[in-house]
Amino acid sequence: MPALSHRITTLNGDGSDGWDVFYRARAMIDDGVPVTELTIGEHDIGTDLSILKAMYESAAGGHTGYAIVPGVSALRDAVAARVEAQSGVATRRENVLITPGGQAALFAAHMAVCEPGDVGLFVDPYYATYPGVLRSAGAVPRSVATRSSHGFLPQRDELEAACDGAASLLINSPNNPTGAVYPRHTLETIADVVTARDMWLISDEVYDTQVWDGAHLSPRALAGMTERTLVIGSMSKSHAMTGSRIGWIIGPEEAITCLVDLATNTTYGVPGYIQDAALFGLRAGVGLEAQVAEPFRRRRAIAKQVLAAQSVVRMIPAQGAMYVMLDVRATGLSGEDFAFALLDAHNIAVMPGESFGQSAAGHIRVAMTLEDSRFEAALRTLCDFAAGLTKSA
Repeated sequence: MPALSHRITTLNGDGSDGWDVFYRARAMIDDGVPVTELTIGEHDIGTDLSILKAMYESAAGGHTGYAIVPGVSALRDAVAARVEAQSGVATRRENVLITPGGQAALFAAHMAVCEPGDVGLFVDPYYATYPGVLRSAGAVPRSVATRSSHGFLPQRDELEAACDGAASLLINSPNNPTGAVYPRHTLETIADVVTARDMWLISDEVYDTQVWDGAHLSPRALAGMTERTLVIGSMSKSHAMTGSRIGWIIGPEEAITCLVDLATNTTYGVPGYIQDAALFGLRAGVGLEAQVAEPFRRRRAIAKQVLAAQSVVRMIPAQGAMYVMLDVRATGLSGEDFAFALLDAHNIAVMPGESFGQSAAGHIRVAMTLEDSRFEAALRTLCDFAAGLTKSA
């Protein structure tokens, strides 16, 4: 066959896409092997039935044809109102583009601000798709290393050292995979650096309703940042609508106008009945968002209790999001080797830290996505397994 494009064949760079443990776990399940999955951020409670009812009623009522590409006006207004209430920044529908999930929003945002060959920065550890998103947009991915000893918060010197030739910086707070919630001083440092270098800031805020310590602050609210920040949002985590694929980009009106042109030529919008369900979910208010977030708050407390009872596995303070990051370096294994060994020995699947970058090497990410008692049992087994490895070393 004719050659495939360099862009498509190099999306994952020279290595794995980071999902090898997950793929093996799913293959085991397909073969009938019971696996305890603590890999992906998939809510165990599912989408609230009231949202599904609204989705069905919209579809049954005929909202199944082409929907307006920027998004249904009522939904754009609701998103704008939510963002303005959270951030204090004046936001109108003209600042909102509805997208098929946060992932599509990440791609579109980088298409908007990166020329082919531009460097796009992202913070390591990072969500596994970030480098591929940058390559998809024709940009050159470059990571900004962080350290466990600094709570995986980016430091000024590391940011400045990475900035040469960069057009954008992608951040994620609350953070997947580390659980870090960026404090104001960290965000102000980031704002200083991107302003001095005349860069765009892309802020992935899909976990904004899952904050356990501190408070979520959108960098768009900082002085001078509204016109150089694109914010990524989604219903996936806040409303357990992962499979519905509905999210948004918030940005300056001129940028959103251009992004609508991109959407017209790529996604051609989001189904109307999905948008109507999202609108229903947003109108349900913060009570529903708190209900979706509460299981992860409980399980974080469970994780802290389990980890405090042993001394081999160290828990990175989880300030937000639906994961805990665990340091397993005391076992002498890499995060990847530990994850495969745990899967083989106990049929428990976790994500290796190396899936999220080299700053997370020797760590694993555990999704808090099982019923409480099963989650606690899996964590205790994980810790016992790690202790056994340490004794045999």
